[in-house]
Amino acid sequence: MEANYKDINSSRNPKVRIKIMHGHFATTHSHINTYIDMSTVKGRHINAQETAKELVGPYVHNLSVDTIVCLDGTEMIGAFMAEYLAEERTISFNTGKNISMITPEFNQMGQMIFRDNTQRMIKNMQVLLLVASATTGNTINRAVECIEYYQGTVCGISAIFSAAEESHGLHINSIFSQKDLPQYYAYAPADCPFCKEKKKLDAIVNSYGYSML
Repeated sequence: MEANYKDINSSRNPKVRIKIMHGHFATTHSHINTYIDMSTVKGRHINAQETAKELVGPYVHNLSVDTIVCLDGTEMIGAFMAEYLAEERTISFNTGKNISMITPEFNQMGQMIFRDNTQRMIKNMQVLLLVASATTGNTINRAVECIEYYQGTVCGISAIFSAAEESHGLHINSIFSQKDLPQYYAYAPADCPFCKEKKKLDAIVNSYGYSML
């Protein structure tokens, strides 16, 4: 299978764009019919900056944030979000704050953990969770459980793309949704229609990218 991408631009900001490719793909938790490539918004500083600007809007005047926990390689976006939130020229709960931005580690059991030296950035803090994609909800669930285990409070959830509108009683603030990708579907492996038709997988995908089979 050759990579055949289609560009999807945000209706709010053309510099915020993702690429999609249709096929039969396997993730850690599901099978999907559309691979979403976010390497542009995660890896190029101007695109990451514009993405952060779109994601941070709902929080600037309404939410106190002490720490941003970044998953799926969204650290550059998270850093720009922290900068926007703490800008001196804005009137917000976060003006002048030194906002922390950290990423959890995964132990040998696949559990998310924070080392002793970073736990102080979670404990008793208002934590904004940033993920690249929210589809089955497993990643968000694990992250929220991890943050709460270390006595942090998840005050907001942001995603570049989300197939869901809320999680854990919080609205998922996303740029792209199911409306932008109406043909996007995720299936439990046992329910995958492609597998039932004995169609081979095209690639294994995760937050780093894809590997063709």
